Amino acid sequence: MKLTSLAALAAAVTLVSGVAQAETRVTLKSATAGSSYYQMTVQLGEALKNASNGQITATVEESQGSVQNVKEAPKRTGNYVFTSPPSLVKDAQAAKKPFEGETGYDTIRTLFVMPGITMHVVTRADANVNSVADLAGKNFIAGGRGTFTERQSLALFKLFELEGKVKVAEVELSAASNALRNKQVDGFASGSSHPTGMIQELAATTPVKILSFSEADLKKILDNDAGAGRVVIAANTYAGQTQPVQTFGLPVGGYTTTAMDEKTAYEITKIFWTQRENMIKTNPIWSSVALDQVAPLGIKLHPGAAKFYAEQGVNIPAALK
Repeated sequence: MKLTSLAALAAAVTLVSGVAQAETRVTLKSATAGSSYYQMTVQLGEALKNASNGQITATVEESQGSVQNVKEAPKRTGNYVFTSPPSLVKDAQAAKKPFEGETGYDTIRTLFVMPGITMHVVTRADANVNSVADLAGKNFIAGGRGTFTERQSLALFKLFELEGKVKVAEVELSAASNALRNKQVDGFASGSSHPTGMIQELAATTPVKILSFSEADLKKILDNDAGAGRVVIAANTYAGQTQPVQTFGLPVGGYTTTAMDEKTAYEITKIFWTQRENMIKTNPIWSSVALDQVAPLGIKLHPGAAKFYAEQGVNIPAALK
């Protein structure tokens, strides 16, 4: 996909705001404070304000994770923007666990794509965890309570017949680093873009190991989840990690609901993509997103976003418009 027109669009967005004269307020909800997704969301909020000459102002809200983000979507009015793996949105729309008996999720619409989740299974270096099977008998934090990462971890245990064999610790992910340092737990799971600041800080002071899945185990994971993909964490991404780590990841989207008007959705989507290069300068993770990743999310687009992608020549299936 050629993006030659985006530079010109960026200048136009910065010089002339396309939103109404009245200030447009947007709520951005992503993850816990200090996480990579929270930091990206703060950066996006700043880009919206700067590129719109202050016509769009964003309030960044802390979240316990994607499950909370999705659950709040039908209850929010106005301009609510949130992040989530598309599989979770699809579960909500199909009233699957943990959304049984709930409605209103059919109003969720895609705006843009976010850097994907990389699953990190982090253990103490002396815990002797060299495969998924080695987690049996270990004290392990599956992720933040009620989060998508926790669901992924528990699904992993079920897939590898480790239910009841892994001692799932009732500890919040925010306390995982200290719990591991103090040997209260043997490891934890973190689902975030990589490199993850939390793990960088931990690895700098404590010998840890990031589990690299075997080819057979990774194939089993990918065969079980059509939305997952192979991810390789390059050697030396984290202190002490001298070899590449083979793991899996999942796509993440930025969504709103039909409560947002078309003009606002168009402006937010346009600013996101036209300011991408500027955001890369301070956070290289943004380089991992591209226009052609939007349609594979598989969640219907907001009409305002669809208008922008049509202008850019992005191929969007009719079913998603």
